[in-house]
Amino acid sequence: MSTTNPAGSHPLTVRSIDVGTHRSFLRGFATGSASFLQTPGWAAVKREWSAESLGWYDQDRLVGVALVLFRRLPRSTRALAYVPEGPVLDWQAHDVASVLTPLADHLREQRAFAIRIGPPVVIRRWSAAQVKAGIADDAIPGLGALDPTSSNDRGVDLIAGLARAGWRLQSADGGFAAGQPQFNFQIPLVDEAGAARDEESVLASMNQLWRRNIKKAAKAGVEVTRGGIDDLKDFHDLYVHTAERDHFTPRPLSYFETMFAALDDADPETGADCEIRLYLARHEDDLVAATIWIRSGRHVWYSYGASSTEKREVRGSNAAQWQMIRDAIACGAHVYDLRGITETLDADDPHVGLIQFKVGTGGEAVEYAGEWDLPLNRLLYKGFQTYMNRRG
Repeated sequence: MSTTNPAGSHPLTVRSIDVGTHRSFLRGFATGSASFLQTPGWAAVKREWSAESLGWYDQDRLVGVALVLFRRLPRSTRALAYVPEGPVLDWQAHDVASVLTPLADHLREQRAFAIRIGPPVVIRRWSAAQVKAGIADDAIPGLGALDPTSSNDRGVDLIAGLARAGWRLQSADGGFAAGQPQFNFQIPLVDEAGAARDEESVLASMNQLWRRNIKKAAKAGVEVTRGGIDDLKDFHDLYVHTAERDHFTPRPLSYFETMFAALDDADPETGADCEIRLYLARHEDDLVAATIWIRSGRHVWYSYGASSTEKREVRGSNAAQWQMIRDAIACGAHVYDLRGITETLDADDPHVGLIQFKVGTGGEAVEYAGEWDLPLNRLLYKGFQTYMNRRG
């Protein structure tokens, strides 16, 4: 399956690749770090899905990869083909058709009734100061009403190209994407010139409350240590407590055990692939906070967090976050990612408290291209949408 590649004289082709080839490409990916959701290990985490590693080739040169997850319809051979936060390639070098036409051709042969992708391309960025001011201004309903600190013309072209090609943007009320978040909050760990920031610089960028809470945790004697897979039960007990307090459905302990077994496969020589860590914040032997940190290449994510209702005054969550940020700096990461926020800046919106917590770190709000669907069988896709709408 191939199509014209405007960046070169040859069409791109898509075909299956083995896990070793997939990992090797990620280690040498020159234009950035791939999401941990695009590493082969993620397929082992999502056990209810089947998986395939794909490669984009310019003749014999591998120029992109994707982890595709397949979710079969009940009593059917047809499936949704999902590429979370991918494909992984240089989106500046190829147009939509050159990348996605051969992908669609390949996945039709795999009996996919629809494809969902999440190109990891940044569209706009806003500073913490802008977001804070927007929340305080009743006339600013959301991030889109603010002038961004930077915007990516190539990303805007990508979105336009997806829409022209029949892809459909997936989003939910308030700005959370149907799968992975379109808006995230991140702390840059390198400056505009690409030089690494130190701990003092990052701490100075935080607001007064964050700095005070970090000092308060240290003065109270909160100790943050790294745990292993044997400590996941302690994390999970606190996580279930957090879920009951904050009214969300927790994942089972087995999910986190699988995550640690599947994602802890970093290459110590290259620093690529994935690394996963558990952080435990204790005060006088009481576990007051616990968090999960994931690194892929030069990108670190705060993935899961839990906190005790008791002893909140010792600020265990701030202590755990600060240790994770410090360790991200120490391992040479370029970004510390606090993951999803909504687009809304309405002070009365229930999501704003989460945004304010993350804004206090002094980072920036980042909009990605979002997740896009391409129906390959419109009747099955419509039925799938109806099912998902009823379930959600």
